Amino acid sequence: MAAAPSLLNAMVIPDYEDNRRLREDLEKQELDAPCGVPNGLVYLKLLAVYLLQNDLCNAKYLWKRMPQSVKMALPELASVWNVGQKLWQRDFPGIYAALNQEWSESVAQTMQALTETTRARAIHLISRAYSSIGIVDFAGFVGLASDQAAQLALQHGWQVDRTSEMIHPHRLAAPIVSCTPSEEQLMKLTDFVTFLEN
Repeated sequence: MAAAPSLLNAMVIPDYEDNRRLREDLEKQELDAPCGVPNGLVYLKLLAVYLLQNDLCNAKYLWKRMPQSVKMALPELASVWNVGQKLWQRDFPGIYAALNQEWSESVAQTMQALTETTRARAIHLISRAYSSIGIVDFAGFVGLASDQAAQLALQHGWQVDRTSEMIHPHRLAAPIVSCTPSEEQLMKLTDFVTFLEN
């Protein structure tokens, strides 16, 4: 299992806007390529970005439309797609095992961000779905050794019971959505209907 750098402090959650622009640029390169087949690096980066954005459907379709010659010429594509398959199957230990390798410079940063966002998604899922979970099971979800996983749980303010080897997660705070009072909603609706009638 991967070592846990000062876990929460070191977590680099990628900038959504930068990834959206990168994705659009790579998709445009694919469309503008001669005969619709760009070089393998475009496919490699685009596949990694799709996985980072958890867009598994587009990742799967990209894999299917890639020419076999490109897949054979760039073996790292198969490694990235292996991560995609594990994501599709929601096999968290398999995801981290597939991510735990040396990546080329062109996708290393994206794959590191994918590791961190996958861990963040797992923590969010566990906080919503479990009232208690075994330390070993939690470690599988977050891709860390048991001691590191217990430390991560403590950093989130969760209770860790070492005697029973259980973690008791707390539901993460949901974003506060301000509600408009009923009278205010009724006034807005009345103004809108009045506007439409005149």
